[in-house]
Formats: sequence, C-alpha cells, structure tokens
Amino acid sequence: MKKLFLKFSTTTSELLGTPFAFVIALASIVIWAISGPFLGFSETWQLVINTTTTIITFLTVFLIQNTQNRNDRATQLKLDELLHAIKTARNDFIDLEDIDEDKLKKLRTEYKRIKNKGKTRKNTR
Repeated sequence: MKKLFLKFSTTTSELLGTPFAFVIALASIVIWAISGPFLGFSETWQLVINTTTTIITFLTVFLIQNTQNRNDRATQLKLDELLHAIKTARNDFIDLEDIDEDKLKKLRTEYKRIKNKGKTRKNTR
C-alpha cells in the first residue's frame, strides 16, 4: 500500500506541476464560465465548480504534502551526511530540524554574530 501511494503521490505531483495541467485547469474554468449564460447562472452551475475545485484542492494538498515531506527528509539526510563527512563541521548540527525554536534562535543569533565579525574583518582589510 505504501509503495502504491508513494508512486501515485509522486506521479500526481509531477503531473500537476506541468504546463499541460495548468492549461487543462484553465480550460475547465473557461468552459464553466462560458456555460453560465446557457445554464442561467443557476445555483447548480455554481455548485458544480465550487464542489469540484474544493474536492480537487483537498486531495491535491495531501498528495503534494506527502511528496514535499519526503523530499525534505531526503534533503535533510543529504545535509546530515555532508556534516558528518566534513571534519570541521559541528556534528551537533545533524538533525537540527528537530530542535526547539529557542535553540534555533540562539544558533541564528550566533551565526549573525559570526557573519558580522566577517564583515568587519573584510572592511578593515
């Protein structure tokens, strides 16, 4: 089941990001809008587009989120491997995405200070 969902979500995400998918969506909306006068701009006419877009959006969010989460995990693992492989890198940065917000803020402040020291060093040369 997991492999099937993986394949389905990856394929769907790739297809939804194509110009062809955009053209199909745009054409659907144009056809719906053109049909309005012929259908008297009825409540059913409005309900069709509202329901259809809501369902498609709802399902698409989950598929794209699944793909994005998997890509993020893979990127983090690649970065972790690079940190592990570089002798001068701080190994405590591995799995940094899992620490709490306060620790991230402290690290951000530390690196801003390092950056500012680098700027002053460059300016004194």
